[in-house]
Amino acid sequence: MNAAGLPLPMESPVVSVAMVVCNMQRFVGESIESILNQSFRDFEFVIVDFGSTDNSRAIISGYQAKDSRIKLHVIPPCGLSEARNASCFLAQGKYIALMDADDVAFPDRLERQVAFLDQHAEIALLGSAIRCMGASGEAPFVRSFPLTDGEVRSALERGVVLQQTTVMMRREAFGVVKGYRRAFPLAEDYDLWLRVIEHFQVANLPEPLVDYRIHPGQISVKKLRQEVMCWIAARAAAQIRAKGGVDPLWEIEEITPETLTLLGVTQTAFAQALATAYFDWMNAMLQVRNDDAVLQLVADLRELSRSAKIDRFLLSEACLNVAQIQFKRGSYLAGLGSTARAVCTRPVIAGRPVKKLLKRAVDVIARRNPGKAAPARVGTAHDGLR
Repeated sequence: MNAAGLPLPMESPVVSVAMVVCNMQRFVGESIESILNQSFRDFEFVIVDFGSTDNSRAIISGYQAKDSRIKLHVIPPCGLSEARNASCFLAQGKYIALMDADDVAFPDRLERQVAFLDQHAEIALLGSAIRCMGASGEAPFVRSFPLTDGEVRSALERGVVLQQTTVMMRREAFGVVKGYRRAFPLAEDYDLWLRVIEHFQVANLPEPLVDYRIHPGQISVKKLRQEVMCWIAARAAAQIRAKGGVDPLWEIEEITPETLTLLGVTQTAFAQALATAYFDWMNAMLQVRNDDAVLQLVADLRELSRSAKIDRFLLSEACLNVAQIQFKRGSYLAGLGSTARAVCTRPVIAGRPVKKLLKRAVDVIARRNPGKAAPARVGTAHDGLR
């Protein structure tokens, strides 16, 4: 520390925290503070701004003036993969800790991950559980992931189980796999993890180390379609590499429907993967109580079902989620209609889940109309199914 109590510049920090920023003025200050307040102090903070037009850059500059560990780099507007590469290849630390500009690190995040990697030389990349919450911190819940190398490898065949904003990796591992690829702007992390596990072991810590924000700005129909295309292409490319083939995706600029066709992915497989993405985001938004986002995602899912065959389970569950929101808002007839659509879509659900939903609706009606007798108990012909 110098006379002013600020950290002295370090030539070779243990950790380089890598963050990319583009128009994140609402969240970036809290995110930066969560890193500056870490219990582990031996780090540099590499922040790359890649095209902000709001006050993000000014906010970062204000923190940089107070703490010499922050190294702000402003680059021309570019894709997310290029920005992440810029931040990580600028890193000088033994470890690179990824951090998203809309999330908040727990005070002991760096300390816990450095201790684990120091004690487990065989692990090159380490993530953790996350605590999810709404944009303003509402309705937090913990999401856990597989822990051991074998468990993570197996699970990566089906989805993303290393949350990018929690990851700390050895810098040399990032170099070996040549960083992020430009063609994967919305699934750049998944593609990177699939290439990392071909050379190194990975793991997750069981406890959450980051508050992960879930907000509508993360999703749109266009973004979800592109993300799913990238996700499927990354997995298909990994399967080609596993068979000794040449990965065809190093030379392309963008993943397109034609790319998926080249990789042998059918339209049906893509539509089902996209429906699953809608469903997963719908459940996440439901958990943080963003009902408007849930309704929009259900509408998008139903629109997709008009042109592609979608798993009836997803469609029926989506209708039940809509019914739950409608009952909560007092739209009882609409809620009953959505429940009926769920049952028609997948009759087997006309058992315990629907019974519980209708019972909640009855309770809501009774609370809102205390002077009236509650309707009779609702039951179904499949009352004992599940």
